[in-house]
Amino acid sequence: MTPAPIPTDDDLRLQALHALLILDTPPEERFDRLVAFIADEFDLPMALVSLVDSERQWFKARIGLDAQQTCRRDSFCGHALQGPPRVLLVEDALLDTRFCDNPLVLGPPHIRFYAGAPLVLPGGFVAGTLCVLDTRPRHLDATDLVILAAVRDLAVAELTRQHDEQPA
Repeated sequence: MTPAPIPTDDDLRLQALHALLILDTPPEERFDRLVAFIADEFDLPMALVSLVDSERQWFKARIGLDAQQTCRRDSFCGHALQGPPRVLLVEDALLDTRFCDNPLVLGPPHIRFYAGAPLVLPGGFVAGTLCVLDTRPRHLDATDLVILAAVRDLAVAELTRQHDEQPA
């Protein structure tokens, strides 16, 4: 397994994430609707709004997954923090050297497919991903990627709207 690399500017990225004041907050319908929509749209059993903190990835919204968080080291979403923001697509995790021996692949929830659209905050920092997952290999076409990106943009708008509404 290849642990998710830590961005060189992770301290600044974490400051931007923490400034949202959203980590460890209760579920909210506006985020829950987004993951329910994207899971239904792609007929996938799991969808998440995943925020990557210093040692964990925490799920602001989730469908099809019981865990509220997982270890950052094992996270697929952590891999989406590096490089230019683009969808990280893993069609079959067992065939991908980064993930083939990952505990989340070999054990529950038995991830085989992952597509994560980076949640890019103002300032360019990636807070996490809007992601969809399956227990079997899958493929997304160009139209699917456009839909995933559009829903991701809604998630970013909700994250930043919430921050903008915090009292000064």
